[in-house]
Amino acid sequence: MVGETEGQPVKPFRSRTVPILVAALLTGAPGALAQTQLRIGLAEDPDVLDPTFARTYVSRIVFSALCDKLFDIDENGAVVPQLALGQEIAADGRTVIIRLRPGVKFHDGEPMDAEAVKFSLERHLTAPGSFRRPEISAIDTVAVVDPATVKLNLKTPFAPLIAQLTDRAGMMVSPKAAKAAGDRFGQRPVCAGPYRFVERVQQDRIVLERFPDYWDRDRVKIDRITYLPIQDSTVRLANLKSGGLDLAERLLATDVKDIQADRRLKLETGVDLGYMGVTVNVANGDAAKTPLGQDARLRQALSLAIDRAALNEVVFNGVALAGNQWVSPKSPWYQPTYPVPARDLAKAKALIAEAGVKTPVAVDFMVSNNPERRQVAEIMQAMAAEAGFDLKIRVTEFATSLNEAEAGRFELYMLNWSGRTDPDGNLYSFHRTGAPQNYGKYSNPDIDRLLDEARVTSGMPARKAIYERVAGTLLAEGSVIYLYHQPLIIAHTARLEGFKPYPDGLVRVVGLLLK
Repeated sequence: MVGETEGQPVKPFRSRTVPILVAALLTGAPGALAQTQLRIGLAEDPDVLDPTFARTYVSRIVFSALCDKLFDIDENGAVVPQLALGQEIAADGRTVIIRLRPGVKFHDGEPMDAEAVKFSLERHLTAPGSFRRPEISAIDTVAVVDPATVKLNLKTPFAPLIAQLTDRAGMMVSPKAAKAAGDRFGQRPVCAGPYRFVERVQQDRIVLERFPDYWDRDRVKIDRITYLPIQDSTVRLANLKSGGLDLAERLLATDVKDIQADRRLKLETGVDLGYMGVTVNVANGDAAKTPLGQDARLRQALSLAIDRAALNEVVFNGVALAGNQWVSPKSPWYQPTYPVPARDLAKAKALIAEAGVKTPVAVDFMVSNNPERRQVAEIMQAMAAEAGFDLKIRVTEFATSLNEAEAGRFELYMLNWSGRTDPDGNLYSFHRTGAPQNYGKYSNPDIDRLLDEARVTSGMPARKAIYERVAGTLLAEGSVIYLYHQPLIIAHTARLEGFKPYPDGLVRVVGLLLK
């Protein structure tokens, strides 16, 4: 869950009230008030609305209505067809045939056919700055068999391929619109989802309207969706309770009882597929030249200074899940050989002394402007101080923090990743040398080899054995310290029917009905 600002300056956040929300809705197209309208409160403003370049979790929420994918996941996390009808994988794992749903149109009326799939996948692979390239880099060529069939020729077998196509790498864009817009496509995206783009006011709202030619149009019941970024979760909940919002994502764990007590609201919960961690700058510019960045013993000491169970209880009332890996302890991919460590101040202090570093160890700690994350950071600051660290918290607007991370202007950075169903999606882009979300610039040839090996290996037991070796190295010297797996807390008006929680936490709008 990670963002860009589309080349526009980021406006300072202002707290919303219900009158502001109503004013925003009144500025829509004529007749908007006569339509059924779903208002969704987002925890941040999304980055660029282009599947090839987007990085944020909230952009994925908007894309759920805007851009259909070749495949999706169901409520249990199993892969299901969406724009595709199915796939056939050759015995050697190097050829994948994908059969497409017939008669699908993009929002500009262009056909969503094999040529469009070829264009979109090649765009993901070749566009400068693409964040999708490492996700599907095993694809060598894409061939059109007929209008309803594409063939993917792979460089090597690639176990996570279909799982990758359930997310942004599987989102198809209109070739005509993308060619015409060039690098401005994200300002007015054209996809094949149930809703089409109307307008965006940065830091204020994103408005979509129902696409009448959607392939599953009979299940699209709401005319208009307005996404409203409201960073303060307390304000988000207040607007939901007052009727200014119909649904709010990522509310606070401390609000659960309040939501449950309100008969006008319904609560949906779960634990995300990803993780909350802190990334250490180990090789990204001058800011990496610190004791923490250069000595793995200090990174181990910082990890041991954190009481993950206490953090969960204090901030999340125990509804989060303490963790130390890229998947949660409940995941079948979790490595039990490396359990969640208990806090050990004595060992943390011994490691600092062994490193020969004078205490307190000052660390620039960048945290996005979110009340829950600020609280986590403050508790970590207090815990780490007892071991000999001085975490200097620097609160930064979310999109700005991503740009700072890319530029290497941080020493420690708190960042949540929303997660993927296959562990490759939680690992490769963050630890592979040169990968786009490897903000700390960690590089280890052995880890690169193992991550590549896991991609070409079939069967869960064999892949899990490879990831166990990855864990042995990354948990000892890597650039990410894993903390917990946050709860997915979504609340919506009781008037909203048909909502289903999904493991990825995204709000899927097909099938929703607002009474």
